[in-house]
Amino acid sequence: MTPTPLLDRLAALDTNTVSDALDFLGLPGATFGLHPLWDCPKIVGRASTIQLGPKTDAKPTVHLISPVIAQIQSGDRILVIAGGIEGISCWGDILANAAQFKRIRGSVIDGMSRDIEGSESIGYPVFGRGVTMISARNRVIQVSSGERVSVAGVLVHEDDYVIADRCGTVFVPAARIEEVIDLGERIARRQDGMVEAVRGGRSVADVMHDKEFDAIKEGSK
Repeated sequence: MTPTPLLDRLAALDTNTVSDALDFLGLPGATFGLHPLWDCPKIVGRASTIQLGPKTDAKPTVHLISPVIAQIQSGDRILVIAGGIEGISCWGDILANAAQFKRIRGSVIDGMSRDIEGSESIGYPVFGRGVTMISARNRVIQVSSGERVSVAGVLVHEDDYVIADRCGTVFVPAARIEEVIDLGERIARRQDGMVEAVRGGRSVADVMHDKEFDAIKEGSK
């Protein structure tokens, strides 16, 4: 599938810039602690949300996350998985292979992954809190999918926008994406100019003055 213009524009930014744009607009979205679990590339896409929780009874369950992967038909999705348990895996190499086959762009886990070498070996991006070898079997279940979830303290809805890179993971509400991208592009242009000014010998104290950032808020190019 050809990326949409909005996804192309978001992909041209980085998490730092998108986080700054959210700050200027007074919006939540930037997270702390969700990092690449191998040296994977930046991912940008739309959220397919999954809520996990602890298994509390002996009833048999379907394998968590796999029904969501099976239903995805578009090539713009990122799995956003909430409710992971510290020390317990909620992702692994079989799921990674299934997700890659369905052209899913990557997974963001508010939790942990096992078999991370398996995801790395096929180039499937995984962002999360850490790695473990302990299986989810009989410990974690899928509670819901396609519903609002809380990921590292940020509320994420189905179809919200996701950008994740080496600095971390940021979510953007779908209803505000154009506004955030417009401002992010303005921030990027301004900051590129500030870097050029410093490299050209201008005082960094002057370049980093608040008036430069005020210009961003005022809409200066």
